[in-house]
Amino acid sequence: MSERNFEQMYREGDTPWDHGTHDFNLEEIIAQFGIRPCKILDLGCGTGSNSIWLAQQGFDVVGIDLSDTAIRQAQKKTGKAGMNCSFQSADFLEDDIKGAPFALVFDRGCLHSIPGSEDRARFAGRVAAMLDREGYWLSLIGNADEPPREVGPPQMSAGEIAACVEQHFQIIALYTGEFGSDQEVPPRAWICLMKKRI
Repeated sequence: MSERNFEQMYREGDTPWDHGTHDFNLEEIIAQFGIRPCKILDLGCGTGSNSIWLAQQGFDVVGIDLSDTAIRQAQKKTGKAGMNCSFQSADFLEDDIKGAPFALVFDRGCLHSIPGSEDRARFAGRVAAMLDREGYWLSLIGNADEPPREVGPPQMSAGEIAACVEQHFQIIALYTGEFGSDQEVPPRAWICLMKKRI
């Protein structure tokens, strides 16, 4: 999806992925793997719900998004919450990202939004370049085991995920679940935790 399309959707409030709070999968992974507060890039941060939750847990958060509107909303929300996050409107594949290197990159729905296997592999390489030597990447990805939905994320198979990330990352955990959502039947998701290859 293009930068213009995301910007238009945020301006119109047509953002079914934004349910107003952090994704429970992020909280569960942080707890399950004992990830301690560190410097984190919230990639595709949207209106900042996950960034705010991470900052509340003591993480040093940099959030980026394609949409200027989303970034302005995130800044407003974090101000109201009394939290300190750094936000940047940027194209992750093209622009300089302030604050690197990071110990952890989190994305909720970015990888699956990149069209084509070559660009997805390039995206994975870019994530690796943002991480420190032993950094981790947590990605929530639309799951192709579910039939396509009228309103739902792009979908990938487990094989497609492995093909685009394994050059740069060791997959620590890959399991099926669902996105945090206010939809009656939440979209199915892959929860994928990866460690940068040395």
